Amino acid sequence: MITSTRLSSVFVLDQDEALDFYCNTLGLEVKVDQDLGFMRWLTVGVPGDDREILLERPGPPSMDDATAEQVRELVTKGAGGGWIGFATDDARRTYDELAARGVEFTDGPSERSYGIDFGLRDPFGNAIRVVQHHG
Repeated sequence: MITSTRLSSVFVLDQDEALDFYCNTLGLEVKVDQDLGFMRWLTVGVPGDDREILLERPGPPSMDDATAEQVRELVTKGAGGGWIGFATDDARRTYDELAARGVEFTDGPSERSYGIDFGLRDPFGNAIRVVQHHG
């Protein structure tokens, strides 16, 4: 039986730029940064959490060059399909901290039936939601 989620991925066009955004701006940490020869395996995650996000460049080995180019075009348009949800203890404080770091938001903190959340995009158009759950 499946017991947890350990790894997910989003497409990024530049892994160094992604690393800077996810670690220096959002406050995540590098979990793995390894040159596999055929690709750079670069994962980040919330400090103290064992779940990882693969910051994956479109290309081999998962796709051929023509497909990778199509995916890069979609990512550039913000239509790459990537999405990440993070949790926080204080959505308004987290929003203010990220705003001070220059993050551009898609929407500000809003009361919802499940809590308070807000949205932003990474430099490649991947959607990110940050939620403070009620309760």
